[in-house]
Amino acid sequence: MATGLDIVEIASTRRESRQIDFKEKFDPASPADLCEVIKDIVAMANSGGGHILFGVNDDGSLSSWDCSSLTKLDPAEIADKITAYTGQHFAELEVQEVERKGGRIALMSIRPVHIPLVFERPGTYDAGNGKQKTAFAKGTIYFRHGAKSEPGTSQDIRQAVLREINAIRRSWLGNIRKIVKAPHGHHVRVLPPEVVESDLASATPIRIVDDPGAPAFRKIDPNMTHPHRQKEVIENVNAQLPGGHKITGFDVQCVRSAFKVDQSQPKFFYRPAFSSARYSQAFVDWMVAEFRRDPTFFQKARQAAKV
Repeated sequence: MATGLDIVEIASTRRESRQIDFKEKFDPASPADLCEVIKDIVAMANSGGGHILFGVNDDGSLSSWDCSSLTKLDPAEIADKITAYTGQHFAELEVQEVERKGGRIALMSIRPVHIPLVFERPGTYDAGNGKQKTAFAKGTIYFRHGAKSEPGTSQDIRQAVLREINAIRRSWLGNIRKIVKAPHGHHVRVLPPEVVESDLASATPIRIVDDPGAPAFRKIDPNMTHPHRQKEVIENVNAQLPGGHKITGFDVQCVRSAFKVDQSQPKFFYRPAFSSARYSQAFVDWMVAEFRRDPTFFQKARQAAKV
């Protein structure tokens, strides 16, 4: 997913590419708009990820479309539609409002999938005058070819397999380095990724040693510890900022990037397997406290995102 550092560059992109697509507008209630956007999302996910900029004309200029209708929409609603067409759970997307050429647009970031998504239902809609148009057919698999989303070829499948193999190889090498760097006399234990250290009372403890006096590792319940979506974070922060100050989703993304929240602050940020990112109340309180301490806090985060 795009970090704050990436967002500034992506939002100012001048032309479409394999990883970037422009959309003049988007009405989630329109079957035509929905099917065409789902086709692009799936193609990008199958091709290693990408970004769709809504509110941007094909020539890169801003359209007059109001992006708030999309940024206020829960990404899970779009993810559910993709699941209905592909038969696979999909939540590898995030939507946020960003700045572009002095205007506001909606940026949708799509993460890659491990196994390419295949359409199990046709994406057919009314094209007017009694005619039907098919955005994608049953049994098809789409990839990005330049700035277009098109049915896949044998080469596309080969590249998708190679990406997954390379990702697994990098994971193996990273784990091998951890073992090699372990101090002499230490033992390596393998734990599932959802098991993390936490001092939260609501977490479920699991003991990995026989010594009853040893510290316990705990499995966090994200429904209790990270209840907020991004729009709820913005609402909570804006309700507490003094002097009528307001932040946007762009500010949240820049803070995430500047302070490496995704990687180093599990108490602030959590990404579920089948829904959009979640945030804790502690993250809200921390940003409000930082702003009260330094009114340029969000400005500095934006500057850090541009470095």
